[in-house]
Parts: sequence; C-alpha cells; structure tokens
Amino acid sequence: MQVDYPTLAKTLAALTSGEADAVALMATVACEVHHADDRFDWTGFYRVTAPEMLKIGPYQGGHGCLVIPFSRGVCGAAARTGEVQLVPDVEAFSGHIACATSTRSELVLPVFNGSGMLIGVFDIDSDQPDAFNSRDADALTAILKDCFAAVK
Repeated sequence: MQVDYPTLAKTLAALTSGEADAVALMATVACEVHHADDRFDWTGFYRVTAPEMLKIGPYQGGHGCLVIPFSRGVCGAAARTGEVQLVPDVEAFSGHIACATSTRSELVLPVFNGSGMLIGVFDIDSDQPDAFNSRDADALTAILKDCFAAVK
C-alpha cells in the first residue's frame, strides 16, 4: 500500500481543523501518516525543547531516541539546516543515530509554526532501502505547513 497524498491531506485537514495545540496535532499527524503507507516503519516527531535540542514527541512504531542534539543524526541535520533530509541509505549518512537497527532509509522534515519558527522535525523511518522520494518530501512538507499553520 502506497500513500494517497491528496486523500491524506484532506483527512488531516478535517481532523485538525481549528486545532492549535502542537502536541495534539503531532499525535494526529503521526498516527494518520504511519498507517497510510507500508513503507513507513516508524513515524513521529522530535520537538524543539531547548536551544539546539530535540526531545521525542508523539510517534507510532517501536521506541525512539529520547533526546537528539541538533549536531547529531538525520533529525539533527533537519533541525540545524531547516531543510528536508532525504536519506536513501542511513549507513551512508555520517553521524546517523541508530535508534532502531531495522531502519534502512529515512525522511526527516522540519516543522514550522505559523510564525515560521522551528518547533520540531517529523521523522519517518523505513525498513526498506531507498524508500522515499521527492514526491513524499513535497507532499508531506505541504501537509505539515497546513496542519501547523495555527500553532503560535
């Protein structure tokens, strides 16, 4: 099963309409995205909780790392640069943090509130190599922008 992004976007818009609480939005997005595609093995958020520091937020799948500094891993790179990280082979990513040994590829997207401030990153891991592409990155970037626009 591969995700139908137009339907996912409509579903999330309906579920999150009028909600401005970041954690409630993260929980809903993580759940809906996780169950939308067989490639998605771990789906969740790391929240900015201190300067240069991410802490685990709502997620679906096995356990995740509890704390990730901006200076480490794929999630840290997305937070540090504010850019999507599309990693076809996590073993080839210098400084990759192996929260789960099954992870083969990863897509991490920065999450901004309605004011343009980084509030976290959205991390999707796959147990398949080269599981993600620019279509995934573009569609999920648009979904995250819409879902978190009301967050202050």
